[in-house]
Amino acid sequence: MPNQESSHASSGKGKSKKGKKANRASIRDVAELAGVSIGTVSNTLNRPQTVRKPTREAVEKAIRDLNFTPNPHARVLSGSASQLIGLIVLDVRSPFFMEVAHAVEKVASMNDHVVVVASSENSEAKEQQLLKMLAAQQVRGVLLSPATAGPFPPTAPVAEVEVPTVYVDCHMGPDHCCVSVDHVAGARLATRHLLDLGHRQIAFVGDSTQLHQFDDRITGVRQGLAERGLDPAESLIEIRPPGLGMQDGLFAGAELLDLGLPTGILCGNDMMAFGVYRALATAGVEVGKEVALIGYDDVDFAADWVLPLTSVRQPTSEMGRVAAQLLLEHTSGDPNHQHQQVVLRPELVIRESSGKPRN
Repeated sequence: MPNQESSHASSGKGKSKKGKKANRASIRDVAELAGVSIGTVSNTLNRPQTVRKPTREAVEKAIRDLNFTPNPHARVLSGSASQLIGLIVLDVRSPFFMEVAHAVEKVASMNDHVVVVASSENSEAKEQQLLKMLAAQQVRGVLLSPATAGPFPPTAPVAEVEVPTVYVDCHMGPDHCCVSVDHVAGARLATRHLLDLGHRQIAFVGDSTQLHQFDDRITGVRQGLAERGLDPAESLIEIRPPGLGMQDGLFAGAELLDLGLPTGILCGNDMMAFGVYRALATAGVEVGKEVALIGYDDVDFAADWVLPLTSVRQPTSEMGRVAAQLLLEHTSGDPNHQHQQVVLRPELVIRESSGKPRN
């Protein structure tokens, strides 16, 4: 059986004037001339709506220049509509991403699709590997929470892999569909709450070089302080643990105790807040009375923690639902589809972990 990437050789027995066998152009020839991957040529032929216009036009020109005729049998096979959706998150163990995945799966199931979930572990190299693997499986599209070490916003991580993509918890430009949360506003809400309670020394726990979301959140803290006439250089302490989990929160709590404990603490996520709580409680500090502690995400068990945690609630389920719907629309073949950049608003849920300072 001939390779589906190549057309049959011409049936003539003769040779061209240059003495070479007169072969018809293959899909590989088209890819080389257009400067793209074979997968991009395949998508241009079978799913043109998923390929960016400049790339599609380059492939179409190469097809014309080479007088390429695709194998009709291969096109039928590869052009069948996929019912697989890929979801790449930073950490599948995260309660935040588990909730996103649950919402995505509900939308997918209602539309007779199956979701394949994978974790990039915040590694750009692994992210690219996963994208290539999903593209090889001809998924309908990918929902991606991108690994964002380094400057942000990044160039689209899918630049090397032509697969329809909607970005989750990440704001991209007008050339992409994305669903994000206004993290600056969320952290500003938390900061205002601490200031309203009377706190004037605030710590932020989270490394902005790991996640762009943390960069937005520290910006929100600075804005909240500045709008009350406080200098962030004097009123803000930044603690940068190596990771995002409860153990990292424990380390951050120990560091805060060594530095001289501020009265207000905002953590970049709830898991680190739980770790900070344990470190402070072990040291005999009464969280909620001596120190106000706020998390971010409002995971399901934040309300049922040893001390119910004040947290910035992200509309996580809505994020997953909207992202899945955008992907289905993006890959529907509708020529009038417009990329949408949806920004959701967070809210502050006040519980027992944040109280007024004693002095």
